[in-house]
Amino acid sequence: MGNDTAVRRLDLGYFVRPASETGGPQPRVEPVLAYLVRRDEGLILFDTGIGAADPETEAHYRPRRNGLDGALADAGVTLADVSLVVNCHLHFDHCGGNPSLAGTPILVQVTELATARGGDYTINEFVDFPGVVYDEITGEAEVWPGIWIIPTPGHTAGHQSLVVRQSDGTVILAGQAHDFASEFSSDHLARQATLHGLAQPLPTYRPWLDRLTAFDPRRILFAHDPSVWEPTRN
Repeated sequence: MGNDTAVRRLDLGYFVRPASETGGPQPRVEPVLAYLVRRDEGLILFDTGIGAADPETEAHYRPRRNGLDGALADAGVTLADVSLVVNCHLHFDHCGGNPSLAGTPILVQVTELATARGGDYTINEFVDFPGVVYDEITGEAEVWPGIWIIPTPGHTAGHQSLVVRQSDGTVILAGQAHDFASEFSSDHLARQATLHGLAQPLPTYRPWLDRLTAFDPRRILFAHDPSVWEPTRN
């Protein structure tokens, strides 16, 4: 392809998920990862990190933040260089840096924004702030040639992922569509088993996997797992 594309991971800190949310006996420390997509057209920032929350939320998750401006500086860019923001969803650990990008268009699913504005969902100050500019979309959208937003509901009704065509194959920034690469792998195998006609019972899988698989991804990256899913074929 004529337009070179580069994807860089940004480490924006971590939080501690309490045992009551892990399904096990212990809490779990989870990274908060964002991604910078560099194209000739400009820069897309996928997620913006952990915002400062209310005291109850801070005590519940005990976040440790790496500043967005510093992470971008390490990548050789500034906040002013960002052309578009895409949040996979609007929980406080994914959109906390949005207010520092006032005036930069934020691409969001209509359903997600409506839910975030409905209350009891996120930190309101990260959703509506001076200078906020939303580009609301419904369903799929091709952002630039070779870059698509694909709805991947589950964690939230308006969750979305970003598909990025590169010269060496397609990268999908899956956000929190799955918490871990291993969970994606399990869903992927469940889909394969179903398509191969194995007898029931079989585990169910998220229906949007059909759409993501159609892009023939070579790498899938996540918001809370530094592991990378890759297909098993050579």
